[in-house]
Amino acid sequence: MLSGNEAVALGAWEAAVAVGCGYPGTPSTEILEALATQPEVYTEWSVNEKVALEVGVGASLAGGRALVTMKHVGVNVAADPLFTASYLGVRAGLVIITADDPDMHSSQNEQDNRHYAIAAKVPMLEPSDSQEAREFTKLAFELSETYDTPVFLRMTTRLSHSKSLIEAFPGGEPVRGTAPIAPGFVSDPGKYVMIPGNARRRRVAVEERMNRLIADAAAHPSNRVEWPTGEPDDGAKAPLGVITSGIPYTYVREAAPDVPVLKIGLVNPLSPQLIADFAAKVETLYVVEELDPVIENQLKAWGIDCIGKDAFPAIGEFTPAIVAAGLGLGEPSVGIEPALSVPPRRPGLCQGCPHDHVFLELRRKGMLISGDIGCYSLGVLPPYNAMDTLLDMGASITMAQGMDIVAPAEQRGKIAAVIGDSTFAHSGITGLLNAVWNRRDGLYIVLDNGTTAMTGMQPNPMSGERMGREDSVSVDYELLAKAFGIPEKNVGMVDAYDTAGISAAIDTLAERSGVRLLVVLGLCLIEGQKLKRINKLDGKLASRKELIFLNKVEGAK
Repeated sequence: MLSGNEAVALGAWEAAVAVGCGYPGTPSTEILEALATQPEVYTEWSVNEKVALEVGVGASLAGGRALVTMKHVGVNVAADPLFTASYLGVRAGLVIITADDPDMHSSQNEQDNRHYAIAAKVPMLEPSDSQEAREFTKLAFELSETYDTPVFLRMTTRLSHSKSLIEAFPGGEPVRGTAPIAPGFVSDPGKYVMIPGNARRRRVAVEERMNRLIADAAAHPSNRVEWPTGEPDDGAKAPLGVITSGIPYTYVREAAPDVPVLKIGLVNPLSPQLIADFAAKVETLYVVEELDPVIENQLKAWGIDCIGKDAFPAIGEFTPAIVAAGLGLGEPSVGIEPALSVPPRRPGLCQGCPHDHVFLELRRKGMLISGDIGCYSLGVLPPYNAMDTLLDMGASITMAQGMDIVAPAEQRGKIAAVIGDSTFAHSGITGLLNAVWNRRDGLYIVLDNGTTAMTGMQPNPMSGERMGREDSVSVDYELLAKAFGIPEKNVGMVDAYDTAGISAAIDTLAERSGVRLLVVLGLCLIEGQKLKRINKLDGKLASRKELIFLNKVEGAK
């Protein structure tokens, strides 16, 4: 029994992946954490998704298979290198995980990243269970090298976090394959240096590659046709047929076990031949796909009549009941009743979170609060009710600047940005630099809890460790501010448990002008307990990391 994320890591290891990198983001995080347990693979949490993809591209061109992981909104950050990486192609296989989040369990939007595969002109595979997650990961590396292209593997929350059976290992243990590409960079400026003249030639190569993929898609092993009651004789048609992919396939099989299905594993590009042949053998054709009508729209563009979003919602996750209702079959015959009724629980900051006083103080002062992604987005909820905007990672600092530019006089000096330490490293530092460079006016508050708490306590460049809790650098805020040219009087460091000190710092800095940086240091309660358990030093310094953090706090005092 493996989760989908664990199965991806297993498949990548079996495929002799050399490098795994990414940025933690639910529901993708556990892939890299599982891969990091394998000593043969170099793994890292990168500063952000753009950096991770660029590291992956570099590894691929140097002859090492690379797996790059991120959640769906992370692909927005990585989009800059993605589109040109499609032109460069690969040397060793390059597989990019996009973990989409239908129903927005832990995300600020609900986007369907099949559109990215289409726009960037790269193939995309979409598994339906853990066994396919494992096998499709290996197929993705093969596809990447065969067609000289990066390849997307699309996961979704339900697949990433659900466990299902995988096939037993023939010898009792998994076997790591042999890398098919010899390590070493082979210079080829015409292919790898995307000045306009080279890019124009590579654009033609990308189109030729897509045409080859379309021609070969019908026979790709990830696609299959299922006729549970037998394929119709020549000229005969089944009354009902379904085209589906990903996790919805499992719902179709539960709700309609006897219905013919074309299960698409290679969701980009689609095979017109395979789809037309299946459509010709059914009277009524349904397309069952979560989120956008990507497959449905393509079928209709080809002139193939089908029923899609007229029967199934375009918002949120599917269930077997939703699929059964859309197919006109009523409730599915098989279902699991919950053992007990669980009362709803409102999300919120952990009881005793060291940073809650910051939100209380900002609300007391009537500040306009530009918020950010992570634990501290929960400041918008009761009892704090202390957040006015939230857009994407790093946007708190930059949106506050935009507000300040046009704010009326009564709001000037009343705008504050709140951002966590991991998010600050991800994309907040550039916003701070922009504020200094453009002589903006604002109070920017970093809430440093020593970890990337929301996604499960991963390290970041501010925390003093890297993947696997290995010691690393810890960025010094005061030196960073000095390098940016922020006046020393406009920089504050305060202990999160010093509530009087927090109140005084906010009062003082709120009255000043120019760029003001306040760092509030308080180790995440859960991370602190984890450090103690890991080192079995109850009540004592748990690690170099905790020592670094406590020294920061002492310095703030």
